[in-house]
Amino acid sequence: MNDFSRRGLLRVTAGAGAGAVVVSGAAGAAAAAAPAASAVTGASGDDAHCGPAELTGRIVRPEDAGYTDARLGWDQLFSHYPLVIVFAQNTQDVVNALTWARQNDVAVRVRSGRHALEGWSNVDNGLVIDISELKSVHVDTKSRIATVGAGLNQLEAVTTLAEQDFAVTTGTEGSVGLSGATLGGGFGFLTRWLGMACDSLVGAEIVVPSGTECAKAIRADLHNNSDLLWALRGAGNGNFGIVTSLVYKVTPLKSVTYLQATWQGIDNLRPIFEAYQRTAPTTDARLGTQLEIHRNQIFLFGVLPEGTPDETKKLLAPILSIDSPDVTTQVGNWGDVYAGFQIPIEQEPANWKFHSQFTRKPFPSDAIDIVDSFIKTAPTDDSNFFVQAFGGNVRRSPRGGTAFPHRDALFYSEPGAGWGERSDQPGVCDPLTSQCQAWIAEFSQALRTYVDGAYVNVPNIAQQDWEAAYWRDNFERLRNIKAKYDPNNVFQYEQSVPPAVC
Repeated sequence: MNDFSRRGLLRVTAGAGAGAVVVSGAAGAAAAAAPAASAVTGASGDDAHCGPAELTGRIVRPEDAGYTDARLGWDQLFSHYPLVIVFAQNTQDVVNALTWARQNDVAVRVRSGRHALEGWSNVDNGLVIDISELKSVHVDTKSRIATVGAGLNQLEAVTTLAEQDFAVTTGTEGSVGLSGATLGGGFGFLTRWLGMACDSLVGAEIVVPSGTECAKAIRADLHNNSDLLWALRGAGNGNFGIVTSLVYKVTPLKSVTYLQATWQGIDNLRPIFEAYQRTAPTTDARLGTQLEIHRNQIFLFGVLPEGTPDETKKLLAPILSIDSPDVTTQVGNWGDVYAGFQIPIEQEPANWKFHSQFTRKPFPSDAIDIVDSFIKTAPTDDSNFFVQAFGGNVRRSPRGGTAFPHRDALFYSEPGAGWGERSDQPGVCDPLTSQCQAWIAEFSQALRTYVDGAYVNVPNIAQQDWEAAYWRDNFERLRNIKAKYDPNNVFQYEQSVPPAVC
């Protein structure tokens, strides 16, 4: 069991009234004390009030002892050498950093949890603005509104909210940044019950370019810059500005049942997959499930909010009745359960490659045969085919709408490969790299006629029609919003949204 919550890294401050402020160390305290967007001064505002900017916050440069650790990402397949990394301690640090980059004509990338799967949150010879130390949390228990610093990772968010019996949708991996996951859509075990993570997002503070060389902090919600809120709900990762805090509508949740079923070998892959795609997307909307197929094991995971083990097993009976899987259940606080299935980063492979895809019709026999064939030749034990059931309340769009377009999907899936050992000197060619990358490319190509669309949080770098794959008919609207808030295309990377041309 992960001991994150027991270490007391996040502490509830005294005298919080109806809500609670939770901070992590000095960085969190600084974030909590940062001025509201409307009160941010200095480098923000129009060019007429914008003097020469200076970098503030925790600054790391190549000559500093901590540079290697500061520049490394979770996926060590990618290795970049930024000119400077700014770990923002408050919103003003972000405003100053963006202004400095614009005044000095330096490329900018935004980073939170370091899980950008193509390394796009880092850049050679540019400025990385890292918001991972903005870790404030305030929960108003009466209105069920949580305002959080954009630096929280998902484990911190889940465990902190669960201490007060609240929840929002997050992804499954605790070390992933909460803001990055949410701004790309965000799904996990609570998705079918609460919708996408971005569906609970009701506001944000975001630093955007201003004039020709400045920056300012603004708010986006249903009443202020509502078009930007729509864009942030599914296309907000590094496209329009730098989100420094997020406002969520949270849902009461006291207890969950967590189920894990394990089949040794993959002889039953076909009946298990057929039963899963027939059952998981259409069952009780509270039940969230994931299927993970490895070359020597098949895992089924399920979470039933406010449910019992017997109820969970009954809902999953069409799958659990196949052969004799080893089934375990756990009942408890969602934060404790979530922390319990986390794997420490140092135990994970160093290198990862994924291919994201959505499916709107059940896989026919031919598609399941493809999965079976490729899984049998998987290059490592950590390589797998992952499936997340949709349906339920994913199909309901929140007030104000979202840029996330894949609400009609039956399920999401991805082939994924993990390999290599972690090191403080990434970038050295691993002998398995070419084999793993070829396996992913061939696997995804073989399934292309059975899938539709892709997930922006798991980018497909070789996909030619990535604009339509990620956002379908929403792309032109996103370009118009980009032209409004970032007309000079300050925030750009390999698959970023370009501004519309008038």
